[in-house]
Amino acid sequence: MRRALDGIYTGAGVFSGLFLVGIALTIIAQVVGRMVGLTIDSTETAGFCLAASTFLGLAYTLRRGGHIRVTLAIRHAGPALRRGIEVWCLIVSAAGVAYFLYWSVDLVWFSWKFNELSPGLMAIPFWIPRLAMALGALILLIALIDELVCLLVQGGRPSYEENAETVLPQEDARDASLDTEPAR
Repeated sequence: MRRALDGIYTGAGVFSGLFLVGIALTIIAQVVGRMVGLTIDSTETAGFCLAASTFLGLAYTLRRGGHIRVTLAIRHAGPALRRGIEVWCLIVSAAGVAYFLYWSVDLVWFSWKFNELSPGLMAIPFWIPRLAMALGALILLIALIDELVCLLVQGGRPSYEENAETVLPQEDARDASLDTEPAR
């Protein structure tokens, strides 16, 4: 199960990166098109790629500890209180993402049902880019529930905490605050 979930998160991260490449390719196409006298309107597709890249990259970034976290309050909390705060944050986050997911799926459904098309030169059905948003939200919800289950059932540290790189690690911060001897 762990391998399958990590594969989903990594796959979403790879697709997120591919959509970033898509943004670069659309911009290059616009630049080259202008140089040869062609009008290539790809602003809309670049925006769709940006939305897909953002939402598909959320779960991967969470698992890798790449989201910005303010740990000032929990840094000095004891292990039990810290664990309680982490559980509370994961539950609230999962509830918020579940709410967002519900309405994202609703938006995809109605975009498909009413055949909404983008207003640009390329009439792209809106359900396609909106589907990437809903899929990214679903994968993020799975990742948050995965973190919650790992924290509650296995009792370990969340992966986003284990994989996070900090500017000033906690051990160094404590050592620096306790160090009263001047540097030589």
